[in-house]
Amino acid sequence: MLLALSALLFACMGVLIREVSEGVNNETVVFARNLIGVLFFLPIILVRGFGPFRTNRLGNHFLRTFYGLGAMYCFFYAIAHLPLADAMVFTYAAPVFTPVLAWWWLKESLTGRMLLAVSIGFVGVVLVAKPSGALFDPKALAGVAASLLAACAFVSIRAMSNSEPATRIVFYFSTFSALLSAIPMTWAWQPLTLKQVGLLIAVGLVATVSQLVMSKAYALAPPGKIGPLSYLAIVFSGLFAWALWGEVPGWSSWAGAGLIFAASLISVYLPSKSGKTRTAGV
Repeated sequence: MLLALSALLFACMGVLIREVSEGVNNETVVFARNLIGVLFFLPIILVRGFGPFRTNRLGNHFLRTFYGLGAMYCFFYAIAHLPLADAMVFTYAAPVFTPVLAWWWLKESLTGRMLLAVSIGFVGVVLVAKPSGALFDPKALAGVAASLLAACAFVSIRAMSNSEPATRIVFYFSTFSALLSAIPMTWAWQPLTLKQVGLLIAVGLVATVSQLVMSKAYALAPPGKIGPLSYLAIVFSGLFAWALWGEVPGWSSWAGAGLIFAASLISVYLPSKSGKTRTAGV
């Protein structure tokens, strides 16, 4: 349920980004998203001090930031150099890699049913996105890298969850990402209107809440098991596009959405324990 809610929030964020990107460059959107994420935690720091955010795993947090921010920039590159439909496939391909990474990295179970759910969901994504031949363009390697980095980010959250709460994980991700994404602003800065500032604030708030919910979800359950639920983001995005911009989905989109829901149900009803599971302290 938490990951499904996160998918809904990510779809809302996509709507906001689509609106603000008409006049604001990608560098500004990424920086604002991360900066607002840092400011989101200021009331907690003012009331409770820095205690809730003290950590002995700063290196792990930076690694998680490397994965997440790297995925973000690779996705933006894919969107800029590939047809949107092809870039969308890569955006939602991360769950394909997540179960294998969780099995290799965290020694969590990898079952045939898990792989079936991931595969069905990915076929659904392809049917919704309807990619073109550009999917095999050399530039598409950026999209593959984005998916791999995103899967690594999901698994790294799970790896830290035995000692790091979701708020701390998102705080350090936002802080490190804001610092790193501030660098391109030295050459990409642009003046903003009041409406654009409002939209950027909304993007940052929705993105931060979504990250908190997603981090909590991956802390509670194996990434390989619940990963297919993140495919729901593409269904929610399609519904928003239909309601807001009159983009009527075709038969393949409906069929794809059905497969995504099927994959989500298979994922939800996977046995809670099978094979090897992660041991405490990993």
